[in-house]
Amino acid sequence: MGLFSKGVKKTNESFFQKISRAVVGKSRVSEDVLDAIEEALVSSDMGVDTTLKIIDNLEDRVEKDKYMNLNELVEILRDEIAKLLKVDEGEDDSVQPFDFSKKPYVMLVVGVNGVGKTTTIGKLASSLKSQGKKVVIGAADTFRAAAVDQLQIWAERAGVDIVRQQMGSDPASVAYDTVKSAVAKGADVVLIDTAGRLHNRVDLMNELTKIRNVIRKVIPDGPHDVLLVLDSTTGQNAFQQAKEFSRATDVTSLAVTKLDGSAKGGVVIGIVDQFHIPIKFIGIGEGIDDLKVFSKKEFVSSLFSLEDIKQ
Repeated sequence: MGLFSKGVKKTNESFFQKISRAVVGKSRVSEDVLDAIEEALVSSDMGVDTTLKIIDNLEDRVEKDKYMNLNELVEILRDEIAKLLKVDEGEDDSVQPFDFSKKPYVMLVVGVNGVGKTTTIGKLASSLKSQGKKVVIGAADTFRAAAVDQLQIWAERAGVDIVRQQMGSDPASVAYDTVKSAVAKGADVVLIDTAGRLHNRVDLMNELTKIRNVIRKVIPDGPHDVLLVLDSTTGQNAFQQAKEFSRATDVTSLAVTKLDGSAKGGVVIGIVDQFHIPIKFIGIGEGIDDLKVFSKKEFVSSLFSLEDIKQ
């Protein structure tokens, strides 16, 4: 089983258990089959709007030839999903998550508490360090001691520098010190953690705007990326988080965690379709190497793989 197969295995099994029952013994794509596919897509938390878009396109494509087997249906579904995951024209499957021509490349990491935000930063730092890159982490979630301490552990484990202040310090001050330090040290990448609170959208917007402004005093075109971390197991809550953070700041990419423990992998597709934000990383396990650069091709292939399903 491939790495991406591991990550979407539960969604894969849940989906095919539903549509296989509908297809067995039938030689044509009937309304019952389409209804079963619709139910399977919705139950994977793809979202109603995205599901209906897929079903409408599927209906159009099978109208001319109603006689299709499961393999042919899967190929059509793969094609439709791949289209939805394509955010920009000309976007291919080999987009690099960091632009190292910008030095330092500043990534602001946002997301609610508990989604794996701090762990994602730690794993990114470790991966970048293993590539020979110089990394500086900024612990700007100054309202939660556990977040700062956890980042400190990750920084030590990865062998990268961390900038932190006392609890309750101004997050923008930490961000400013972080980028100043990164420039002075000739760092390649800066990863800045932020408070995981949706207590008040206005407060969140003001805080993130302030952080952006102080970063730009040091690096005029920074931050270069605002990475929103989402937990796939929360299903529709992930949609709501994407909506709130997109309103509060200019989210430019996504990291989706805990895909290995969820049958709701469809949320990945729905969020990209609805918000037009590309996925850069997916988390498929607890290990330090289980945060992977997202590949649309591999994800879709694994999501709709017949090989792991017992017919």
